[in-house]
Amino acid sequence: MSVYFHLRAVPPPALRNSASWFRRLFDDDWDTVRDRIGRHREEVLDKGYLDHELLYAGSPPDRAPDGPRTHVVLGGRPIGHPDPSRPPFLLLTAAQAGRVADYLEGTDFEELWGRAREEVMRPYGMPEAERDVRGLFAAAHRDLRAFYAQTAHYGDAVVKWLMR
Repeated sequence: MSVYFHLRAVPPPALRNSASWFRRLFDDDWDTVRDRIGRHREEVLDKGYLDHELLYAGSPPDRAPDGPRTHVVLGGRPIGHPDPSRPPFLLLTAAQAGRVADYLEGTDFEELWGRAREEVMRPYGMPEAERDVRGLFAAAHRDLRAFYAQTAHYGDAVVKWLMR
């Protein structure tokens, strides 16, 4: 089973207070999703999304206090899925998304990598894999930075969901 963590920009007036509406928001085919990714209106992280969370927010007990660092990946107000066995949606307001964009704009990837490197690399067990793994994380960081910058530019909120 493939797992993807989606982040989607949504204009605040379009938001609805309905779990079914949030579910339909993620019903698009992959061609449509790829088009939005190309325009920095949606971003997708693979099953390693928890490692990306670690990169920004840290891990207990050294987790960052609530704020832009913790909102990059898993932050946001939970909205229950119509099917209670499914993970909730997460909603970042336009103001929160703007603060994340500001945070990412001023963040040095090398500093983030230096803090998280040991824990992120642990499952690989091979020092020679670091160049490739670091490259994947650096690319995802650039993509997230572009996504949040575009989202903030338009004054949009962000809806997130773990899709299977």
